[in-house]
Amino acid sequence: MNSDSVRLTELASCAGCASKFSPEDLAQVLSQLPIMSQPDLLIGSDTKDDAAVYKISDDTALIFTVDFFPPIVDDPYTFGEIAASNALSDIYAMGGKPILALNIVGFPIDLPKEILTSILKGGANKIQEAGAIISGGHTVDDAEPKYGLAILGIVKPGEQISNANAKDGDLLVLTKPLGTGIITTAAKQSALDDLETLNLATSHMKALNQNASLSMVSAGANACTDITGFGLLGHLKSMMEASNKTATIEVNKIPVIQGVWDLIKKKILPGGTFRNLDSISSTVDWDKHVKEDEKLLLSDAQTSGGLLISISEKNLPLLLEEMKKRDCPDPIVIGKVSNKENNNSPLIIVHS
Repeated sequence: MNSDSVRLTELASCAGCASKFSPEDLAQVLSQLPIMSQPDLLIGSDTKDDAAVYKISDDTALIFTVDFFPPIVDDPYTFGEIAASNALSDIYAMGGKPILALNIVGFPIDLPKEILTSILKGGANKIQEAGAIISGGHTVDDAEPKYGLAILGIVKPGEQISNANAKDGDLLVLTKPLGTGIITTAAKQSALDDLETLNLATSHMKALNQNASLSMVSAGANACTDITGFGLLGHLKSMMEASNKTATIEVNKIPVIQGVWDLIKKKILPGGTFRNLDSISSTVDWDKHVKEDEKLLLSDAQTSGGLLISISEKNLPLLLEEMKKRDCPDPIVIGKVSNKENNNSPLIIVHS
């Protein structure tokens, strides 16, 4: 078999982070497991944070995460880059520095091995860009290709950023536009006429959230999460649940990759997007003017999306200054955090 003739996305039942379990299915499984706690476990699974944080000394805590998925693009090297950038984002969302990674690979034994070599080279390139190292991994024969990494990072205890600390009056800042799930689904279906749209989505997915993370740490962000398979609203829901707050966001302020609205109108969407919308519907108060297409966009299953940062209004100018200093794309303020009026208050309010 010629490696040039292989379309990786044709070997995947669903692409990228859209392959995640739905929040409900995951909750059903996890609810049957014991909750593990220990004094040095600073952040565990109870807040649905992006990674675990474990204190090993007064000066150092370990941040540990794992992430992998089926191919989201056909080019093996690019797939490796995106998978690595996506896994690194969990460390960046916690305000940490990645230091060590292990590859996780599922790969069909009958495919040309140079495809796997290219995937691993792409991943290695991004890990090197992040200033970390890959020191091995684990590979199994799998009918559907999958790639990702387990990554170890460090942070000073007490300086880790959780999704559980959003404050009343905080502004919500998004660092990458939405639409990667929709665009890559269109490409998988050979339904994308404009290659520039796919190239834009790919460039966003490959881009590390490193500088955005450094900027939010310097600016004193209160909370953060990265936007991946549960969509913007799914990850925002987790932040509001963990923080016991309500978020109000404005649809017309959400940054969107060009071409996405046309694809939504054509009903080209990943299955994970519909599952995401179902999972958050009971916790969202929709403005009557919010359209169904807009609801789907906000639920789109992203891969290697941006950071969603909760920061006080007085610290926003410093965040913007720090991000400009590090040549980050302009972040967008998409909403605000407030105290819940009562226990029955919605977690998210969406205005058109």
